[in-house]
Amino acid sequence: MAEGLVDGRVPRSAPTDGSRQPGEPSGHVFGRVSAVADAVLYEGYLLYPYRRSSPKNRARWQFGVLFPRDWAEAGGPVSPGVSGSADSWYQQTECLVRVERPGAVLRVRVRYLQMQHKQVEDAAGQPVESLTCDDGTVHLTFEEAVPRERDLAVPLAEGTHRFAVGSPSGTDTETLPDGAGRIVRRREESAASTALEIERAGEDLLRLRVRTAHEGRTADPDAPRDHALRHALIATHTLLAAEGAVFVSLIDPGQDRQEAARNCRNDFTFPVLGGAPPAASPADGSVSALLLSSPIILPDHPQVAPESPGDLHDAGEIDEILTLRTMLLTDQEKREARATDPRAAEILDRVDTMPPEVLGRLHGAIRSLKPAANRPAWWQEGADEGLSPATDTVLVGAVRVGGGSAVRLRPRGRGADAQDMFLAGRTATVAAVFHDVDGSTHLAVTVDDDPAAELHGWYGRFHYFRPDEVEPLGGTDVPDPVTAQEPPTGPTPSEA
Repeated sequence: MAEGLVDGRVPRSAPTDGSRQPGEPSGHVFGRVSAVADAVLYEGYLLYPYRRSSPKNRARWQFGVLFPRDWAEAGGPVSPGVSGSADSWYQQTECLVRVERPGAVLRVRVRYLQMQHKQVEDAAGQPVESLTCDDGTVHLTFEEAVPRERDLAVPLAEGTHRFAVGSPSGTDTETLPDGAGRIVRRREESAASTALEIERAGEDLLRLRVRTAHEGRTADPDAPRDHALRHALIATHTLLAAEGAVFVSLIDPGQDRQEAARNCRNDFTFPVLGGAPPAASPADGSVSALLLSSPIILPDHPQVAPESPGDLHDAGEIDEILTLRTMLLTDQEKREARATDPRAAEILDRVDTMPPEVLGRLHGAIRSLKPAANRPAWWQEGADEGLSPATDTVLVGAVRVGGGSAVRLRPRGRGADAQDMFLAGRTATVAAVFHDVDGSTHLAVTVDDDPAAELHGWYGRFHYFRPDEVEPLGGTDVPDPVTAQEPPTGPTPSEA
């Protein structure tokens, strides 16, 4: 089935302050990666069924969120990872670039969303949650976002550069027809900067370090996440382009550059090559003049499915399924969705007018029947021998937890996963211990009071939590004896 997101479009309410906006022309230096970059920018912006009242849309902004440092570290230092699904105050990209001629130039673009509070006011100037105009149009108070981009171009030579990437505060007012009221959009300042360091890593090889950090402070480090988001950089990611040089893949760097690739440290982001994939994999490793450092783990040369007619914002969605579901929304539900956000209205307009032949193309497409030419560098045949998810254990405090252990779920208090709200405090049974490719450990669990828990365990559909997100119950160790069994065949944490 056709999957993926395509170019986002600027909301009609977005102010113009001189910053660049999404939807880069194809001839631009970043044009070949703009569609995927926009998909990253708006991933999870608004989830089906696209209504403000939906519980899913009360826990938004899940990836690449940079908060003021005092807020992010109120509960202790942040723990770096290779993706941006955890809240942080900084994001660091390290990558390798091979210089091919003198006078090479590096272009850096930092992109993110700035939260914008849309407040609806009635004719008397009083804030209201909802307002219906005489023509039947409904307006809802909601949290929107404005796309921001900041650019830097420097010679590709050893040195350090720094530039501001934050955005100022601002207010815009829109008067509604016939004196019904107005909409006031307010943005708080987001203070941040990006530091670029270029250092020698070999005879013709340079290491680039791009570190974007939030430089602001919050008035209340204990404030709820929704309040702190007003000053945050959301869906932060970086685009890099080289002229006279190429970026070396960290997934497939080639034999001679494997050690240099392993020494690159990436915190809360994952750099991959951009642009179209090569016709054949080069023997000395993959390279490209474009690189996307994303808070979402992607493969080299990520592409948007050409059959996808527009963005659905919903986690690498299958377009056909979400399109059909959106078609089935009632008129009242569509009315609320249109009033929630301009992007939701665009989705409804596109779905309601979609020609049958376009919908038909979403049903399926075979790209290739050939196996991938190269496996990622972190994959080694037989490397996971000796691991047994069903019998492996992990130490939680002083208790060893594994298959069959009873636990209470204590998800991190400041996460953006909607599941946290529903599962916090509930008891569960551990089914397996999984080790991810980045070295992290996850516990696969079934929730005890879920009527379908046995069924989920049978076909391997689990919830996943880190060891520090569970509290062992009812014993000091895993059940004894542990019955030997085949490892569950359900999705890994990165697929769930």
